[in-house]
Amino acid sequence: MKFTLFHLMPYADLDLEAAANYATSWLQTPNTFYDTEKGAALYDRYLTELERGEDLGFDGIAVNEHHSTAYGMMPSPIVTASALARRTKTVKIAILGSALPLRGHPLTLAEEHAMIDNISRGRLITGMVRGIGAEYHVWGVNPVFSHERFHEAHDLIIQAWTEPGITSWHGKHYNHEYVNLWPRPYQKPHPPIWIPSQGSRETIEWAAHPKRKYVYLQTFSPIKSVQKYLKMYRDQCEKYGYVCDDKQLGWAVPIYVAETDEIARKEAKIHYENFRNRFLKMPIEMLLPPGYSSIESMKGVAATKAQIVGDVTLELCIDMGMFICGSPETVRQKLESCWKDMRFEHLLSMLQFGTLPSDLTNKSMDLFAKEVMPKLRVAAAATPSMAAE
Repeated sequence: MKFTLFHLMPYADLDLEAAANYATSWLQTPNTFYDTEKGAALYDRYLTELERGEDLGFDGIAVNEHHSTAYGMMPSPIVTASALARRTKTVKIAILGSALPLRGHPLTLAEEHAMIDNISRGRLITGMVRGIGAEYHVWGVNPVFSHERFHEAHDLIIQAWTEPGITSWHGKHYNHEYVNLWPRPYQKPHPPIWIPSQGSRETIEWAAHPKRKYVYLQTFSPIKSVQKYLKMYRDQCEKYGYVCDDKQLGWAVPIYVAETDEIARKEAKIHYENFRNRFLKMPIEMLLPPGYSSIESMKGVAATKAQIVGDVTLELCIDMGMFICGSPETVRQKLESCWKDMRFEHLLSMLQFGTLPSDLTNKSMDLFAKEVMPKLRVAAAATPSMAAE
């Protein structure tokens, strides 16, 4: 098992009482709530937390992309990944991910990722996403073309990374007479590609294709949904004629570790509930705008979201497996049980969430890294991949 420290970089100093006058922190909460001094301090704090991931023994540290929201202050994960590339030495740096369909010029992304891959000497992991529905409202991009823009942008980036010399590209959405990437990626043929998803069938079928075999990451969902979609990926691999390796699967989940179960729940409760009920909350039409996914996939994702209606409690989310919280032993047991059921290689642990302050974040990181990760590594190493069984 490999461990990645994942961070959303929320605007944790949001005036929640005043912001409650707005239905969602996405798009509709005005940026007058943003205090530049507090924001600058948060960036410094969050980058330090990610850098500590290397010292604590995480295999990777990860950033992502969101726009016009207090949920995550990373409209450009390129910027955060670039800063981390110079301040770390050995840890992998994952961008999870860059929203391809939102960009008018995918070659810019290809160049930027290649730069980070060179600066870090081959430590970049490239995550490619379509972006959640809210992002299409931000950028004024028609979600009907989400899939085809994503696929065309992906193919153009791969061509730019792998075909030497000067080539050209003439597609439906992008046209380039000169595809001549400087610099080229440090890793050959290109950085590893991971695909985070809410569970779109089309995404699973595309990522699992034998030409790609990209790592599929199921993002924050009830544990039954995580099991469903990871199994769907494995089943799709079998339909393609090969056995899925555990290294092709990952799970992203918020985690909090404290001295005892009681202390963990007490310390995490308000901050986790702020994360779920204030920062993450958005109308369904903003999450899944018409045309964003096929009817079948939209039904599946909507059914997953429907398991949680309205505000939720920490206790409910723990019961549903959406949040792992407790003593080191409780957290270890829960994660090991989930791993035995689903056999994913990549665990993306979000150890800061919502308004969780620095002291609690660092305590949880320390306990997780020192008392949970080593035991999970031993347990996973003792069991071969399902592909080898």
